[in-house]
Amino acid sequence: MTQNTPHDIPKGATLIEVNKISKLFHLRGEDVYAVRDVSFDIKRGEYLSIMGPSGSGKTTLFNMIGALDVPTSGSVSIGPLDLTKLTSRQLAYVRNHYIGYIFQAYNLIWSLTALRNVSLAAVFGGADEHTATQQAKQVLELVGLGHRLDHRPDELSGGQQQRVAIARALVNDPAIILADEPTANLDFKTGADIIGLLKKLSQERGVTIVTATHDHKMLVNSDRILWMRDGQVDRIDRREDLDIQVGQIEVHGEEGAATSLNDH
Repeated sequence: MTQNTPHDIPKGATLIEVNKISKLFHLRGEDVYAVRDVSFDIKRGEYLSIMGPSGSGKTTLFNMIGALDVPTSGSVSIGPLDLTKLTSRQLAYVRNHYIGYIFQAYNLIWSLTALRNVSLAAVFGGADEHTATQQAKQVLELVGLGHRLDHRPDELSGGQQQRVAIARALVNDPAIILADEPTANLDFKTGADIIGLLKKLSQERGVTIVTATHDHKMLVNSDRILWMRDGQVDRIDRREDLDIQVGQIEVHGEEGAATSLNDH
């Protein structure tokens, strides 16, 4: 079958292909690479966490995967679409129809209800008002906020606001959800609930989840963890190869040795 859109990619097949991308900035007369010669693939339905200290390049990498930034060299493909060869209009279409974004600060419109915050995204995606409202109700119910449709963000807790943001990311049925530090402003329990919700979406709806995070508890539900350091991929671990506990992570080598990574 011809794969015409990212939605046509079967679960488990390569959905995102990052091929030798670099991002070069010119700062005070010097060339500085935020990301340098990075390559890897992400499967349809996979939950990938991008980890790394500040300045490691993970946010720049995350933005290039999500069509929010353009690499200086190399390519990023989502299904059959090479993002580096698309026009700005085509990129806008990709962002609107194939990718859902969850931002650290939620980015909700405070004067609008939860329902309208979500339905507006569907309207921008091309739905008429009635259809947009119905789609918004469905995804708000999916994230557990069916009883909060008419509440504005200032009437919701931080966790509920993040659920509205997740519903907004889902309303146009994206193939990919990009979550930038989705638990940064949440307490431990609420953050764990949000992580569990993202994992459920990955498992039940085949949505590919890509997160950029400092939060080690985000790793519990990840399928793989990509570690960035100095603008390059340091390594990629499978979740089953890590012994994750609150406060530390142990990475087991081939002979059973463990390296502790304290979470300060």
